[in-house]
Amino acid sequence: MSSTSTNAIFVDGEIREWFGSVVRAGDPSRELLPEQVQPASLDLRLGPVLHEIRAGFLPERQSVESRLEDLSIRRIELGDEGVVLRPGHVYLASLEEQLELPSDVFARFNPRSSTGRCDLFTRVVVPGFPRFDETPRGWSGSPWLEIAPLSFPMHVRRGDRLCQARFAVGAPALTHDELLERYRSEPLCHDENGPLPLGAVRFDGRGGLELRVGLDGRDPCAWRARRTETAVRFSERDSHDPAEYWEPVHPELPQSGPPHALLDPGHFYLFASRERIRIPSDLAAEMLPVDVGIGELRNNYAGFFDSGFGAHDHSPCGTPAVLEVRAHDVPFLVEEGQVLFRLQFFRTSRIPDHLYGEGRESYRHQDLTLARTFRSPAPQ
Repeated sequence: MSSTSTNAIFVDGEIREWFGSVVRAGDPSRELLPEQVQPASLDLRLGPVLHEIRAGFLPERQSVESRLEDLSIRRIELGDEGVVLRPGHVYLASLEEQLELPSDVFARFNPRSSTGRCDLFTRVVVPGFPRFDETPRGWSGSPWLEIAPLSFPMHVRRGDRLCQARFAVGAPALTHDELLERYRSEPLCHDENGPLPLGAVRFDGRGGLELRVGLDGRDPCAWRARRTETAVRFSERDSHDPAEYWEPVHPELPQSGPPHALLDPGHFYLFASRERIRIPSDLAAEMLPVDVGIGELRNNYAGFFDSGFGAHDHSPCGTPAVLEVRAHDVPFLVEEGQVLFRLQFFRTSRIPDHLYGEGRESYRHQDLTLARTFRSPAPQ
């Protein structure tokens, strides 16, 4: 089987057509579900087996099973009742989905938005390949998911969707010149008043936009994860009191200079971008790190932006991106307008059947929004 598109990311209709062939369930009783399909990605589910492991690894030369003989501390049968994963521990889970990619198709993986906003670190392990979160072209096999809760204990069950896959062929990313041309015809960044002119936007020269953190006009300007022993139940929605897990961060307002916030090392924060983003229906995007020269920050747990993000009628001026940030080593000052991440844009093979947010609220109205498992915070 071969693909028919060139230099593009595949969208929902094509992904559905692949059910049972390119993508299939390893256990026939756990058939693929329509709700796993997003506009330009596929949610992957936790499978029946979970190992607590002594260290993460890349199984380039040895099979996952042989590595587990050395590194597995305990094997856990992951059923519908679930299990609590503890911070400070690393786990490796089987996934329900198996892949048999066409010879010219490759996949990339990322945590889902709810996963990243819960400070739940995940990365996909591809047997026989020396990199996390991607496959070579034409790869076949069963991927695994490495999981590490970093702030909260996390209750997960078989079937929970922690990560997602995006399938592509060729070189789907827009070049710098293509992005400039597209922005001239259709601005991709807005503020509350409308599109930002070309001169107000930073381009990274590699086909991406450099976007900034927004503190001004937000109070709280961020949320900081608390230390707690109470587990977050990943599959539940609007069921957890945010005050038990999060504390507000209020901007410091100096006599001169922009608002800023001080990040403590080792703590996890949620910020929102200053720019409001609109992803056209024929494009998708991915959040990527900026140059490490800005400081030792991790700032993109969940990086996929599907077609139509911020482009719906309820958000005529676009939607801010939520940034998941952790400072390392030393306290770090983040100020209004500081560049924290890049957004790279990709062609899709066609306009998806359903755009981001259609038929569900999800994060359509997001600003500085917690994961869906938490109730809305009380006004500050």
